[in-house]
Amino acid sequence: MSPQLKMIALDADDLAVISTHVQDARVQPADIIWRQSEKRLVVGMSRLDWEQTLDGQAEPRRLVAALRFDRVLACKSRNIDLAAPGEVLDLVGIEFHPQDGRQEEPGGSALLLFAQGGAIRLDVECLECELTDLGTDELGAAIDVEG
Repeated sequence: MSPQLKMIALDADDLAVISTHVQDARVQPADIIWRQSEKRLVVGMSRLDWEQTLDGQAEPRRLVAALRFDRVLACKSRNIDLAAPGEVLDLVGIEFHPQDGRQEEPGGSALLLFAQGGAIRLDVECLECELTDLGTDELGAAIDVEG
Protein backbone atom coordinates (compact mmCIF):
# COMPACT_ATOMS: atom_id res chain seq x y z
CA MET A 1 0.00 0.00 0.00
CA SER A 2 1.36 3.40 -0.95
CA PRO A 3 1.55 6.01 1.82
CA GLN A 4 -1.31 8.44 2.15
CA LEU A 5 -0.70 11.78 0.48
CA LYS A 6 -0.79 15.16 2.15
CA MET A 7 0.06 17.97 -0.25
CA ILE A 8 -0.09 21.75 0.02
CA ALA A 9 -0.32 24.20 -2.87
CA LEU A 10 0.73 27.82 -2.44
CA ASP A 11 1.18 28.69 -6.13
CA ALA A 12 -0.03 27.62 -9.56
CA ASP A 13 2.77 25.06 -10.02
CA ASP A 14 1.92 23.36 -6.72
CA LEU A 15 -1.77 23.35 -7.66
CA ALA A 16 -0.95 21.65 -10.98
CA VAL A 17 0.58 18.75 -9.02
CA ILE A 18 -2.53 18.45 -6.84
CA SER A 19 -4.69 18.64 -9.96
CA THR A 20 -2.87 15.61 -11.37
CA HIS A 21 -3.60 13.61 -8.22
CA VAL A 22 -7.32 14.46 -8.22
CA GLN A 23 -7.87 13.88 -11.94
CA ASP A 24 -10.89 11.59 -12.43
CA ALA A 25 -11.93 11.92 -8.78
CA ARG A 26 -15.61 11.36 -8.08
CA VAL A 27 -17.40 14.05 -6.09
CA GLN A 28 -20.94 14.06 -4.78
CA PRO A 29 -22.50 17.53 -4.52
CA ALA A 30 -23.38 16.83 -0.87
CA ASP A 31 -19.62 16.56 -0.18
CA ILE A 32 -18.94 20.12 -1.38
CA ILE A 33 -18.95 22.28 1.75
CA TRP A 34 -18.68 26.07 1.50
CA ARG A 35 -18.01 27.74 4.85
CA GLN A 36 -18.29 31.38 3.94
CA SER A 37 -17.70 32.68 7.48
CA GLU A 38 -14.42 30.68 7.63
CA LYS A 39 -13.43 31.61 4.06
CA ARG A 40 -13.02 27.89 3.34
CA LEU A 41 -14.24 25.36 0.79
CA VAL A 42 -13.86 21.63 1.48
CA VAL A 43 -14.53 18.98 -1.15
CA GLY A 44 -14.77 15.32 -0.16
CA MET A 45 -13.90 12.94 -2.96
CA SER A 46 -13.04 9.44 -4.03
CA ARG A 47 -9.84 9.76 -6.04
CA LEU A 48 -7.87 7.21 -8.01
CA ASP A 49 -4.59 6.15 -6.42
CA TRP A 50 -2.49 7.10 -9.44
CA GLU A 51 0.78 6.07 -7.74
CA GLN A 52 -0.48 2.53 -7.22
CA THR A 53 -1.80 2.41 -10.79
CA LEU A 54 1.54 3.60 -12.20
CA ASP A 55 3.36 0.99 -10.08
CA GLY A 56 1.56 -1.66 -12.16
CA GLN A 57 -0.99 -2.88 -9.64
CA ALA A 58 -3.62 -4.90 -11.49
CA GLU A 59 -6.62 -3.50 -9.63
CA PRO A 60 -6.77 0.30 -9.45
CA ARG A 61 -8.13 1.47 -6.14
CA ARG A 62 -9.79 4.60 -4.90
CA LEU A 63 -8.92 6.66 -1.86
CA VAL A 64 -11.18 8.90 0.18
CA ALA A 65 -9.63 12.35 0.21
CA ALA A 66 -10.39 15.91 1.25
CA LEU A 67 -9.46 18.93 -0.84
CA ARG A 68 -9.46 22.18 1.10
CA PHE A 69 -9.11 25.78 -0.06
CA ASP A 70 -8.55 28.54 2.50
CA ARG A 71 -8.71 32.35 2.20
CA VAL A 72 -11.63 32.09 -0.20
CA LEU A 73 -13.37 35.41 -0.79
CA ALA A 74 -16.16 34.10 -3.03
CA CYS A 75 -17.43 30.75 -4.27
CA LYS A 76 -19.57 30.38 -7.39
CA SER A 77 -20.74 27.26 -9.20
CA ARG A 78 -22.13 26.47 -12.64
CA ASN A 79 -24.14 23.39 -13.65
CA ILE A 80 -23.84 21.75 -10.22
CA ASP A 81 -27.06 20.81 -8.42
CA LEU A 82 -26.23 20.78 -4.72
CA ALA A 83 -29.71 19.40 -4.02
CA ALA A 84 -29.04 16.20 -6.04
CA PRO A 85 -27.50 13.87 -3.43
CA GLY A 86 -27.23 10.88 -5.78
CA GLU A 87 -25.43 12.74 -8.55
CA VAL A 88 -21.74 12.01 -9.07
CA LEU A 89 -19.41 14.59 -10.61
CA ASP A 90 -16.16 13.61 -12.31
CA LEU A 91 -13.39 16.10 -11.55
CA VAL A 92 -11.30 16.81 -14.64
CA GLY A 93 -8.78 19.12 -13.01
CA ILE A 94 -8.02 22.36 -11.22
CA GLU A 95 -6.63 25.55 -12.73
CA PHE A 96 -5.37 28.77 -11.16
CA HIS A 97 -5.66 32.16 -12.83
CA PRO A 98 -3.80 35.05 -11.16
CA GLN A 99 -5.68 38.25 -10.52
CA ASP A 100 -5.56 40.58 -13.54
CA GLY A 101 -3.24 38.05 -15.26
CA ARG A 102 -0.23 39.29 -13.27
CA GLN A 103 1.95 36.41 -12.10
CA GLU A 104 3.28 38.33 -9.07
CA GLU A 105 -0.20 38.77 -7.58
CA PRO A 106 -0.97 36.29 -4.79
CA GLY A 107 -4.72 36.47 -5.41
CA GLY A 108 -6.77 35.12 -8.26
CA SER A 109 -9.27 32.41 -9.11
CA ALA A 110 -9.07 28.65 -8.71
CA LEU A 111 -11.34 26.71 -11.07
CA LEU A 112 -12.49 23.17 -10.35
CA LEU A 113 -13.63 21.73 -13.68
CA PHE A 114 -15.98 18.75 -13.98
CA ALA A 115 -16.59 16.46 -16.97
CA GLN A 116 -20.33 17.13 -17.04
CA GLY A 117 -19.79 20.83 -17.75
CA GLY A 118 -19.93 21.85 -14.11
CA ALA A 119 -17.44 24.20 -12.54
CA ILE A 120 -16.67 25.85 -9.24
CA ARG A 121 -14.83 29.16 -9.21
CA LEU A 122 -13.10 30.31 -6.05
CA ASP A 123 -11.84 33.86 -5.77
CA VAL A 124 -8.96 33.74 -3.30
CA GLU A 125 -6.90 36.43 -1.60
CA CYS A 126 -3.94 34.08 -2.03
CA LEU A 127 -3.71 30.43 -3.03
CA GLU A 128 -3.82 28.00 -0.09
CA CYS A 129 -4.93 24.50 -1.01
CA GLU A 130 -4.42 21.16 0.72
CA LEU A 131 -5.10 17.60 -0.45
CA THR A 132 -5.22 14.95 2.27
CA ASP A 133 -5.92 11.26 1.87
CA LEU A 134 -8.20 9.86 4.57
CA GLY A 135 -8.05 6.14 3.72
CA THR A 136 -9.16 3.60 1.16
CA ASP A 137 -12.60 3.84 -0.37
CA GLU A 138 -13.97 0.34 0.19
CA LEU A 139 -17.22 1.17 -1.61
CA GLY A 140 -15.39 2.91 -4.45
CA ALA A 141 -13.15 -0.13 -4.94
CA ALA A 142 -16.13 -1.91 -6.46
CA ILE A 143 -16.82 0.97 -8.87
CA ASP A 144 -15.63 0.51 -12.44
CA VAL A 145 -12.84 3.09 -12.79
CA GLU A 146 -13.19 3.06 -16.58
CA GLY A 147 -16.68 4.43 -16.63
